[in-house]
Amino acid sequence: MTRIFIDADACPVKEEVYRVAGRHRLLTYVVSNSWMRVPDSQLIEQIVVTDGFDAADDWIVENVRMRDVVITSDIPLADRALQKSALVLGPTGKAFTGQSIGMAVAMRELNTHLRQTGEISGYNAAFSKKDRSRFLNILENTLQKLRKE
Repeated sequence: MTRIFIDADACPVKEEVYRVAGRHRLLTYVVSNSWMRVPDSQLIEQIVVTDGFDAADDWIVENVRMRDVVITSDIPLADRALQKSALVLGPTGKAFTGQSIGMAVAMRELNTHLRQTGEISGYNAAFSKKDRSRFLNILENTLQKLRKE
């Protein structure tokens, strides 16, 4: 059975995941480095990991399996989850795939280099209502596709 893993520390779509996962009756793991309020539900399990670097990512990768869904904007985590045959969705509604992850990793490295050298400043664009809507659409479509398979 499909499960959902949320890389929760900076995830802007947790509430949306709770609603959609609840409709589909899917177990959802909310993985973070610190405690956060989650709905009281037998379908939602909060996992608080140590403060170690990438501890939440490591927990997700150790527990995810084929046909699970990972919600993250962390490109290295997305890459690792794809290697475990999970489906990976970004909170802006972008699906990471085996075909797209290489370019995402390369762009991340390039942007890191450009920030370090002062060529660019700032980070990601602000999260928008359009991003939220796109995310809800791709999450619902992904879960319905998994159910049909």
